[in-house]
Amino acid sequence: MSGSTSEPDSVHLVTGGGGYPGFNLGKKLAQNGKKVILVDIIKPRWPLEKNMSFIQCNIAQGHEVDKALKGADCVYHMASYGMSGREQLNTKVIEAVNVGGTENVIKACLKHKIKRLVYTSTYNVIFGGQEICDGDESLPYLPLNKHPDHYSRTKSIAEQKVLAANDPGVLHTCALRLAGVYGVGELRHIPRTVNTVQMGAMKALFGQDSLQDFLHVDNLVQGHILAGQALMESKKCVAAGQAYFLSDGAPVNTFEFFRPLLEGLGYSLPRVSVPVSLVYAVAFIIEWIHFFVGRVYNFQPILTRTEVYKSGVTHYFSIEKASRDLGYQPTIQNEISDVLEEYVQKGFKKRKRKQSALMYYFVNLIIAVIFASFVLSWLPGVK
Repeated sequence: MSGSTSEPDSVHLVTGGGGYPGFNLGKKLAQNGKKVILVDIIKPRWPLEKNMSFIQCNIAQGHEVDKALKGADCVYHMASYGMSGREQLNTKVIEAVNVGGTENVIKACLKHKIKRLVYTSTYNVIFGGQEICDGDESLPYLPLNKHPDHYSRTKSIAEQKVLAANDPGVLHTCALRLAGVYGVGELRHIPRTVNTVQMGAMKALFGQDSLQDFLHVDNLVQGHILAGQALMESKKCVAAGQAYFLSDGAPVNTFEFFRPLLEGLGYSLPRVSVPVSLVYAVAFIIEWIHFFVGRVYNFQPILTRTEVYKSGVTHYFSIEKASRDLGYQPTIQNEISDVLEEYVQKGFKKRKRKQSALMYYFVNLIIAVIFASFVLSWLPGVK
């Protein structure tokens, strides 16, 4: 059989395959000679390889998941919801996708006798705003009531369900806890960062002495493929029931990580620095504004509380266990020059601020003033 490994099976299924990480994983598997099925509620925006196919499926609907997973040999469960921005505030959908969807995947794997399940998790199952230096997999889960957002809470619940489902000879499972993902074509973190700076909304830095991990998409793909292999009998199922941290293995300050990109586009980072606690308070207010007015005007929050912690508080983890058990070795470390080239080609070089951007912040300012006036009107002694 063609490909880089001697795996006996040929059908690899990726939930969340319409998204950036999932599609890149599926593409690499296909290039390695595997038959790949991408499963998602949205269609991929990129062209499929010749041995790739797509099944449209709502992961929160059990009957759709049951039908989609039939015939798979190895499942990479990457589908999730609520990682950043205003999606973080939609708790109903987050619960249905992250917890309910994972339960549906586990049930389908058991029903169809699928032997391998790799779950894509997050640093957030451990991290909730506390400083962590070179942490490892021996750290306990963050108590569910300590999570500042519903996404992290539900990812923790889902990861524990996946690892609990590990059953020798029946279903082998493992979880990969990812740092922030980046790379050419990334659709979430990098566009928001560039747009925030482009619209003049980044007025100060915070957490300048802090360190965080990042994960290039190529390293993400490598880690997932190795994890799938490490659940095989021929590999003695070394990864079964285990969790692993994945990153570039090179902690860096978040703003310094993005500096080459932003300065390459012609933007200077602010020189003013403010306490993380102040930015956290602002993010808290923004979340409450969204809670009250989001149904009328569903604006994109500049920052959420979780994003403040993730960007401003030191937390980085060792990849030693992934290296030892899986053979994981990052090939790229905090390299963003190709992303800069991508954004230059797309016309993101600094120019006069667009009217639409000004209007966006004008509308948000009006909403903030109305909300503040409403709150003040209920305070004692305020007329």
